[in-house]
Amino acid sequence: MGKLAVSANLVSENHRQCSTVTGEIPTIPNDKLCFMIQLHRLEGFHLVAKTGGFARAARAFPYPITQPAVHQQVRKLQEELGVELFERVGKDRMMLTPAGARLHAYVGPFLDGLPAVVRAVRSGEHGGELNIHAEPMLLRRLLPKWLKRLERKCPDVHIELRELTTTDTAPLRRGDADLLVGYLPDLPDDIASQTVAVVRPYLVAPATRAKTPTLRALRDEPFVAYTRDQLAHDLQLQALAQNGIEPPRFLYASTADTILGFIESGLGYSLVPALDGQVNFGPGITSKPLNRPKIEFPIVAAWRKDTPENRMLDAALETAPSL
Repeated sequence: MGKLAVSANLVSENHRQCSTVTGEIPTIPNDKLCFMIQLHRLEGFHLVAKTGGFARAARAFPYPITQPAVHQQVRKLQEELGVELFERVGKDRMMLTPAGARLHAYVGPFLDGLPAVVRAVRSGEHGGELNIHAEPMLLRRLLPKWLKRLERKCPDVHIELRELTTTDTAPLRRGDADLLVGYLPDLPDDIASQTVAVVRPYLVAPATRAKTPTLRALRDEPFVAYTRDQLAHDLQLQALAQNGIEPPRFLYASTADTILGFIESGLGYSLVPALDGQVNFGPGITSKPLNRPKIEFPIVAAWRKDTPENRMLDAALETAPSL
């Protein structure tokens, strides 16, 4: 990739024309801003902008590269442009200047989308790729019927599914995912979304304890919570506090499946989300909707507003569940 070059039309508002050049960077009149920029320099600039530092950018490269080499890529790019693209705001923390932000807005989407295009070209899979990251429960309960509708509409679609374990939109920004599906509150302005489902919290307990569990009856039992780094953990604690419950002991698990396994083994009780009409936690578990207070969590499909054209993404949104 380092030997490739692209003609980048980095022009002022008043000068929009550029001649095609090759080889050495020519002497260009001041009234025309046209440069031959090596693609690997734009790649280094892009990864520093995304990760916020040279060391992190070096680790994010798809091939081995040293931190000084990344620094040299950015330095040479700045020399070619004649402007500073970053300012240092910490030991290894770089922030885009206004000029850098303008350049990144142009090259970022191109470089994010390039790996998928290369994969499709190499494999001959021109039908279309769709990368979806979804919360584990939704992969089991929501996605199967949705994806069947999508495959009927687009038989040539190639789908890659991964688990989504946080509310971070970084997979979209990195280009790793075309679509996130989950409970994603407070989405930034550059992320679009549509609601595809609603989940509600359910009180779950071992079937051997009670046919109809109540929080008050279970208050002295261990509570099986999501791990502390998850939003679901905070929501569980809020619901317990609203009902005046302070569990004497906690067990922690990262997914709803693991939590339900603990419950079925008789290790405690918990609050877990479930989709409307799909409340079946297993034969060894009894459940009851948490009605006080009544809480609903919208499940959304989220994508980048500036995402490159992707007919498979359009088809996925057209076939998404409607409320």
